[in-house]
Amino acid sequence: MSTKTMLKLKKLDQLIARKTTGTPLELSQKLKISERCARQYVETLRSLGAPIAYSRRDNTYFYTANGSFSFFFTPH
Repeated sequence: MSTKTMLKLKKLDQLIARKTTGTPLELSQKLKISERCARQYVETLRSLGAPIAYSRRDNTYFYTANGSFSFFFTPH
């Protein structure tokens, strides 16, 4: 996976955690990708175990449980 993709997934994770993704179209604009690609990124996080739901009332994706992703190697 490219660094560019990893950075987009990290930003997506942050937007979902803050409940500020907006609609799929708005999310695609925030990530500067197509709406289809934005939906695929959400599915990628879901496939990695993220409990993601979408609120039609609030027009945003959100996590249904507490947690977070760590996308980069951190030396100890």
